[in-house]
Amino acid sequence: MQNKKVSVVHEWLLSYAGSEQVTARILNVFPQSKLFSVVDFLTDKQRAFFGGRRAQTSFIQKLPGAHKHYQKYLPLMPLAIEQIDVSDADIVISSAHAIAKGVLTGPDQLHISYVHSPMRYAWDLQHQYLRESGLNKGLKGWITKWLLHKLRIWDCRTANGVDHFIANSHFIARRIKKIYGRDATVIYPPVAVDEFPCVEQKEDFYFTASRMVPYKKMNLIVEAFTQMPDKKLVVIGDGGEYKKIAALAAGHSNITLLGYQPFDVLKSHMQRAKAFVFAAEEDFGITPVEAQACGTPVIAFGKGGVLETVRPLEVDEPTGVFFDEQTCAALCHAVERFEANSSLLFASNCRKNAEKFSAQRFENEISAFVLEKWTEFTAQKQIVY
Repeated sequence: MQNKKVSVVHEWLLSYAGSEQVTARILNVFPQSKLFSVVDFLTDKQRAFFGGRRAQTSFIQKLPGAHKHYQKYLPLMPLAIEQIDVSDADIVISSAHAIAKGVLTGPDQLHISYVHSPMRYAWDLQHQYLRESGLNKGLKGWITKWLLHKLRIWDCRTANGVDHFIANSHFIARRIKKIYGRDATVIYPPVAVDEFPCVEQKEDFYFTASRMVPYKKMNLIVEAFTQMPDKKLVVIGDGGEYKKIAALAAGHSNITLLGYQPFDVLKSHMQRAKAFVFAAEEDFGITPVEAQACGTPVIAFGKGGVLETVRPLEVDEPTGVFFDEQTCAALCHAVERFEANSSLLFASNCRKNAEKFSAQRFENEISAFVLEKWTEFTAQKQIVY
């Protein structure tokens, strides 16, 4: 494997969030690999996580407004990813939640795609996304629906260019099977659990943190706590829905909105909180694992990847409580269940569960998977008929 050329393809590099953490760890496993992306606007501090690499980019990098409004170029993304030249690589690893798996590869190249999710807005969550963005009606809505229809056709076709799929959870493996008709191996993403030391002593407040965008359901959490004035909630995060959520919290002294905060402030609240509240339907969900690493139990909407990362009250060594509907009533009831059963939720069990998702475990599993598939691939090429 040391002499093999590896290329890593990422969608767009603008921040250091969940999918970027996966790509950074893949680069750590294959330090001599080349990095490609449709655009790369990382800061020097963010680039340090990628070993200082600057990605080779597509023509979209130079288009007007690409830095802040790259999403507007979505109709050009399939063309852009197909113009990225990885033809000199033996192994291509794409880190995909939209178009990265569409990079063109040949029959003598092994293409492994780590899928964070098939395009949510193009497939089963299309109607939700269109409603939330106001594009479910009118001329703009019909144009958007037509473009998404074309994108789905392209997305299915490019699945044929992938030799092996990796899913970041069994939830996403089911989506891959449903959409592409392909099986996927599950390798959970890396979580920097070592950066979140466990704290046994908790304080009397609940905590949540996220980008304030519609699908994160931060408004639901805040609204639920307006109905529980005797329970304190601290919220960290910023985004397009901040003003709307601040208006919900106005006049409720039990709710504190801190906006964006640096990592140390976020970590301190996560360590000291009696529970971390999570209302989104996520493909995997890194923050609930980070909370458990801190020894903090989780109250979460029971759908998606969180079902694989949080142990409910009904099993041994539980680490959290689920609620079945994204409603205030369901969340309030879950908080009541948490308080009634908090004596069963130990910080040590939360930490132990979180360690299953460590970054070192991820690197070991990715390395072993690529080696296994490369060995199989080269053996098949040597068969003479």
